[in-house]
Amino acid sequence: MTDERVLGPIGTEVVFENDRVRIWEMRLEPGESSAVHRHDLDYMLVLLDGDKIAAEPEPDTQGAFDEYLEADVVPGSVVYIERGGVETAKNVGQLPYREIIIELKD
Repeated sequence: MTDERVLGPIGTEVVFENDRVRIWEMRLEPGESSAVHRHDLDYMLVLLDGDKIAAEPEPDTQGAFDEYLEADVVPGSVVYIERGGVETAKNVGQLPYREIIIELKD
């Protein structure tokens, strides 16, 4: 038996995919966390709803963010992030959180 970590999906559900992009929606209720996941592709986050979100990186993350990060949610804002992150997203706010994740395939 191994203690190998099982990674989950990066969002709640895939809403579109073709040979160039994969688009996810992520929904988190207040206090809810995503599965631990790895970003194997560069991606963009489009923030839709919520008030505060956190990223909890894993020790083996290769992404730009290697420390716990909390941020205010600004609906309509877009953030570009390079691949490599291994993390959990957590809704640390009081409102339901929703974002669109656009993965850019090579």
